[in-house]
Amino acid sequence: MTATAPSASLRWMSEGHEYFLSCLKQVDDARLEGPSLLPGWTGKHLLSHVGHNARALARLAHWAATGEPTPMYPDASARAEEIELGATWPAVQLRDFVVEEQNGLVSALGNITESGWQAPVVTAQGRTVPAGTIPWLRSREVWIHACDLPSGGNFADFPDDFTEALIDDVLTRRRTAQHLELDVRITDRGMSTGYGADICVQGSATDLARWLTRGHASPNLRTATGGTLPDLPAWL
Repeated sequence: MTATAPSASLRWMSEGHEYFLSCLKQVDDARLEGPSLLPGWTGKHLLSHVGHNARALARLAHWAATGEPTPMYPDASARAEEIELGATWPAVQLRDFVVEEQNGLVSALGNITESGWQAPVVTAQGRTVPAGTIPWLRSREVWIHACDLPSGGNFADFPDDFTEALIDDVLTRRRTAQHLELDVRITDRGMSTGYGADICVQGSATDLARWLTRGHASPNLRTATGGTLPDLPAWL
């Protein structure tokens, strides 16, 4: 989200990791064997993904720090293969894995110089972004996936400034990559996007963030005209 040292995103990343771990503590190993709130994934798949995501983002941090191109994944199938492999590990190993890989990411980010935050790196989706975006990418993962754990977190627990940044980020992606013409009005913050789209969805920041990222519509969300909420394709 920024080409300079991303202090807000680094804070969100750290707080989000701790929040994820606090939610994970509420889930016993037996429940991790069962389904998560993401279709087709068990809790162990989710932990494998969160840990491997930190490892992949650390590769981007290495790229920014050294100038040596190190993509998040070596090929298109590697991400899914890593997740499936990790999902076979014991739950206790996966819990440790999430912590170890987060620590590795923090260490790798610490090697980026002030000018290095501006270095271009390429995401798994093929987008070229400044390295200052890496902590934001991780922040999204830990906060949102905490809510995908069995009996996991709640979007209402997110920091206000992170929720607002998340809404803006998702809307930007949906408008640019998916060509979805959509405005939102955050009723509990007195904020609106103001793009001038034909459809404007109104509701609290929590409800909007949950709907925009997960497609789960609160009955409190409504369009400005009283019409039906639009169907949302997958976000990422």
